[in-house]
Amino acid sequence: MTRATRLHPVLWGGLLAGLLDFCYATGLWALKGVPPVRVWQAVASGLLGREAFAHGRATAALGIVLHFSITCVMAWAFWFGSRRMHWLREHPWRAGLAYGLWLYVAMNYIVLPLSAMPASHAAPTVGKIALDLLVHLVIGLIISMTVYRHDRLRRD
Repeated sequence: MTRATRLHPVLWGGLLAGLLDFCYATGLWALKGVPPVRVWQAVASGLLGREAFAHGRATAALGIVLHFSITCVMAWAFWFGSRRMHWLREHPWRAGLAYGLWLYVAMNYIVLPLSAMPASHAAPTVGKIALDLLVHLVIGLIISMTVYRHDRLRRD
């Protein structure tokens, strides 16, 4: 398999999952009156800490690049795992939902607490948790179905 063939499901899965999450985050916070620049500065603050909020559009752009880089890494991790665990490819619905659940747990209980992002003192609502979980489940499905479709096209 060529390098370009390996990248195809990773890039498509990462970009599609990233686009969904980009729209979700931007839209959800816009409903609360938070401008998009601030949303993506918050993502950059995972790397830069509070300093991210002092540099305008440059750190917002960094946040967007980081966001799509993370979703591509998520897609790569699933693709890589699916090369070794065939059931991930054979059961894309179950594997995608399980992966989405894992992504939710990993992002909220490992990645974010270890990042430089300033801690929020507001407790999340049940509705916000449910919506975040749903989005992560769909992200897992997008990634698994992209890998599944790519593998099917290669076989046909």
